[in-house]
Amino acid sequence: MFSEEQLEQLRSFPEISADELIRYFTPTAADAAFVSPGGRGPVDRLGMLVQLCTLPWLGFVPDDVASAPPAAVARVAERLGVAPAALRLYGKRDQTRSDHLGLIAKYLEWQTAPAGSQAMKELEQFLLDRAMEHDSPTLLFNLAREYLMAAKVIRPGALILAKMVGTARKAASDLTSQLVGHLLTAEVRTDLERMLLVDAGLGMTRLEWLVSPARDASATSVKTAIDKLTWLRAIDAHQMDVSVLPNERRRFLAQVARRSTNQGLERRKERKFPILLAFVAQAAVDQLDEVVALFDQAVSARESRAKSKTDEALVERAKKGEARQLVMEMILPVLADPSIPDDEVGGMLRERIGMQRLREITSDAWKPLPRDHGRLSELESSYTYLRQFTPNVLAAIDFQGGPGTAELMEAVAVLKEMNRLGGRKVPAGAPSGFMPAKYADYLATARRSGEDTAYRHYWELCVILCLRDRLRSGDVFVPGSRRYADPATYLYTPEQWAPRRGEYCRLVGKPPNAAEALEQGKEELHAALQELETTLAGAAPDDTGMVRLDEDEHLVVPPLSAEDVPAEAKALRDELAAMLPFAPIASLLIELDARTHFLDCFTHAGGRKLTTSVETKCNILAVLIAMSTNLGLARMSEACGVSYDVLAWPMEWYVREETLREANTVIVDHHYGLEPAKVFGGGTMSSSDGQRLPVRGKTLTGRTMVIHGGQVLSTYTHVSDQWSTYGTKVIVPTAREAHFVLDDFLGNATDLPIAEHATDSHGATLINFALFDLVGKALTPRLRDLTRVTLVRDDTPTEIAKRYPHAGPLLGARWNENLIADCWPDLLRMAGSLKYGQPTASLIVGKWSAASRQNTLAAALKEWGVLRRTVHLAKYLSDPAFRRKISRQLNKGESLHALRRDLHYAQQGTITRPHLEQQTEQAWCLTLLTNSVVAWTTEYYSRAVLELRSQGREVSDEILSHISPGHSDNINFFGVINVDVEAELAKLDTSGWRPLRPVQLRQLGLTP
Repeated sequence: MFSEEQLEQLRSFPEISADELIRYFTPTAADAAFVSPGGRGPVDRLGMLVQLCTLPWLGFVPDDVASAPPAAVARVAERLGVAPAALRLYGKRDQTRSDHLGLIAKYLEWQTAPAGSQAMKELEQFLLDRAMEHDSPTLLFNLAREYLMAAKVIRPGALILAKMVGTARKAASDLTSQLVGHLLTAEVRTDLERMLLVDAGLGMTRLEWLVSPARDASATSVKTAIDKLTWLRAIDAHQMDVSVLPNERRRFLAQVARRSTNQGLERRKERKFPILLAFVAQAAVDQLDEVVALFDQAVSARESRAKSKTDEALVERAKKGEARQLVMEMILPVLADPSIPDDEVGGMLRERIGMQRLREITSDAWKPLPRDHGRLSELESSYTYLRQFTPNVLAAIDFQGGPGTAELMEAVAVLKEMNRLGGRKVPAGAPSGFMPAKYADYLATARRSGEDTAYRHYWELCVILCLRDRLRSGDVFVPGSRRYADPATYLYTPEQWAPRRGEYCRLVGKPPNAAEALEQGKEELHAALQELETTLAGAAPDDTGMVRLDEDEHLVVPPLSAEDVPAEAKALRDELAAMLPFAPIASLLIELDARTHFLDCFTHAGGRKLTTSVETKCNILAVLIAMSTNLGLARMSEACGVSYDVLAWPMEWYVREETLREANTVIVDHHYGLEPAKVFGGGTMSSSDGQRLPVRGKTLTGRTMVIHGGQVLSTYTHVSDQWSTYGTKVIVPTAREAHFVLDDFLGNATDLPIAEHATDSHGATLINFALFDLVGKALTPRLRDLTRVTLVRDDTPTEIAKRYPHAGPLLGARWNENLIADCWPDLLRMAGSLKYGQPTASLIVGKWSAASRQNTLAAALKEWGVLRRTVHLAKYLSDPAFRRKISRQLNKGESLHALRRDLHYAQQGTITRPHLEQQTEQAWCLTLLTNSVVAWTTEYYSRAVLELRSQGREVSDEILSHISPGHSDNINFFGVINVDVEAELAKLDTSGWRPLRPVQLRQLGLTP
């Protein structure tokens, strides 16, 4: 799990942030009195107080207490009136430190966890429970640390805890086989075995057929998806209840099946059956979701096409309307003039306007437009195309409706029966009240004129459109689906949640009692409002640079002035870049692997843990460069001299999303431990943003966007304040990015202790504000149009105005405390389901964002969100430094967009891989390369700064914090690419580094 260097870091003091310094190293008078009984010397008092402050911070105390952060030691020493240097003399005897730690634990009410103790048994059970949900060892290690700190148990040694994680993962695998053993009957085993045999009709195995996704939302793709769903139902995959396994465990096993080959699965012998069982059970759900999603996209594509044609027709109509309007301006004055005799009006108008012009205007009948401007009529031209698949979808999917959908569901039933019997005429009395008013005229006109065929077409189109819309909002759902299920089924049941509630509340620091939660929320609200009140009271109406109230008591939020980046920072950045060596991209990756061993993460898809040969490493590196730079394997073969077939093998067997994620985690963790990275940021804050990339060919993820000049997709990335990217996801560019903010944030498997997340306005929904807080984190977005955002109060306007004369009038709504109190247990259950991996975050956020007003839980979630948004905005408005911090973090993410575009240069940056899985792998390759450049640059920044300081130069951390490692000035990724591990390593010095460029040669321009 960890290298020796990583284990040493886990045993040692990390860097400390300013917030942590104040929070943990501000001892009380009682603390100082506790360590200062009569007879105890200054050295022991200082060492003991450092341990006392460290324990709540880290959950343990490193053996080398004297290596505590100097700022923390100085703060504690000042409190005691002792010289900080005295700490170097502390703890010469191990027994002294351990005795003191025992006293401190008793004072702070912490406990130790010796082997065999009840605390260790509870930790083992906790790890087993979490290992059934998450297979990532790093994530399990971090969860164990959180658990121990919440329980006030001193963390055992890092190696002991790592071994416990390994034991838990093995136990989880054994338990999985036991839990699903009763499902593996002889008939089921036979069906699963047949999946690995080549089907003559398909020309491939059923497993390969099932894992091949659709490339577009065509009628053919919909029918193929239905065929897969029908086959899965024929082997009763939809009835295989594997709910005894946690969701995360089921997803992990299914992923193994998707990525493994037939041979790899066969070698697993009995272990292949739980894997295939989890796969078909999940495939039945996934295929059901794919059918409905393709149905949605295929219908929407035709609707968008109808909208485009209608818009074009409206433009032409507007042109003709302008000509008619000009004529009317000539007619009306004549008609309105009473001095002109009636018998002369016609002749006068014909003479003024001209007969030719009148004939042109009257040649086309000017008919009034229907309410939808003719969109449904235009969609009717696609009726035959839609009929190719909509009857199949209605026959295969069991749509069910919630409250308020009775008429629609009756109409769906009527349409299904008409399809079954081949009926051509809509039965009398078929419901139509469910459809929007804008479509009613179509049906009424067709009914009056006796056009049964037209009535059938319009009625059926309305049923299909309304069914799609209600599916999106969750008012109509599909039993057995995950994406389109009844929203309430995404959560733990109350029975499942009850034993987890107490542990969860301790982990996130939320009270289980609604009254306490409301009181806690009010305290935070009033503390933030008091800060805002102070800010507004101190700002004059004419102070244009401050957040203030104008003469009309309206809030004025001036834009932040540009951040004052010291000129020394720009000069230092240029100087450091000139000192860094110049390296080809392949050399950089080889060198970085020598220090991090990230290539060891690329394991064989068959599950074999083999030592990777040098040749295989070279080929993996070539594949990573090919995918990151968008060269592709064919062009990479020409660039590096390795045949296409040789490169295709590691691409298929080694480079997968899970191995890329693991390798990326290794690089991010390595970067986190570098000294300059700690200057860039503490690793406690991150941000996320989408980046559009052009895409070519048919793909379900691409959308044509005029603003981007063609078809594009989005990569949504999560970036830390240290410039490292820890999350990447490919999404449809028209999808709302706010739905995906929490996914990689909660799935963060790196060592980054991220607790705060920034976005632009796209991520700042009320749902996200609420969920971030309920999982124990903070959403701190940069919002636009702040004067239009509703802030809430917890009292009457009169009382609030008395308490906050300036800020009070800005609070436009009353917070609904009763709704929160009624739903607080369910809000915790929702957040716990999310944090423990029950559903994906994007699914929860998307469904509850689209939920109807009748959904009480969604309303309560938004009500909690509006409170958290008010707290955030009050702090945001009152603290310019806080606003700058958020803007600085968002700028880091945007800066890395530029680096990614530089790296992703081939084929004009256009992605040609069609499937989401392939695109996701390519996006992770680009993220891995981006982080490699950032980490390598940071390493050499560190060496360059050390050299400057050794020459007597003063290079302050404040200046260094303004410098970005997210550039490719010193990297060459064009031309011939030589991937030779042994040759590149031979170029490094005995310490494994490249020499910095000499000053004299740089000044003469003799180095690249």
